[in-house]
Amino acid sequence: MNEAILQTVEGLVTTPCVYLALFGIALLDGFFPLVPSETLVITLGVFAASTGDPNLVLIVPVAALGAFAGDHISYLIGRRSGPRIFTKLKPDGRARKAYDRVGRLLDERGGLVLVVARYIPGGRTAATLTTGATGFPLRTFTRYTALAAATWAVYSVGIGYVGGAAFEHDPLKGVALGLGMAFFVTVAHEAVRWIRHRRALTHTSEGGEAPEQPASTPRTPEQVR
Repeated sequence: MNEAILQTVEGLVTTPCVYLALFGIALLDGFFPLVPSETLVITLGVFAASTGDPNLVLIVPVAALGAFAGDHISYLIGRRSGPRIFTKLKPDGRARKAYDRVGRLLDERGGLVLVVARYIPGGRTAATLTTGATGFPLRTFTRYTALAAATWAVYSVGIGYVGGAAFEHDPLKGVALGLGMAFFVTVAHEAVRWIRHRRALTHTSEGGEAPEQPASTPRTPEQVR
């Protein structure tokens, strides 16, 4: 059965259309986060390392360009209807918490949040929609999201390549290793964030300043500036 699955996957990733599919999925993932673009990039990186096909040199720019385009679509959606979307989110829901977290990061780090948020679960879409909704300058957004898309593509392909090199003769195990590594990085990031949050709460309970509360609505362009 594994052999049949392997042959099917190999047939899909070795066709030239895989680059078009990669671009489209990376684009869709910018505003429809249920599309697994990172999984696809990692998988292609695995097969590039183990079989030499698809071309590793092409995977990175195609994935980055798709992500870059998708981020701009998400930004424009946020610019047009972000505040309305925000008000419909459940106050205690994961999506609302992601928006609140991105809002705080936007205040603290400016455009760098677009790079950081790409590695936060649900953060990429929240970041691009929020920057659009708050009237964040498009030129600055483009500069930072280009950096975010490029580093994400290199990171995802790199993880896949490591998995493929480790299991050169069994790409499916390489895919499992690559996805496991990506999952570990995500969990480690969230663990560090949780520890920092707990320390902030402890500091507050000992008489320090209270941490900034999340905004109930997206900030206006004037507030951002």
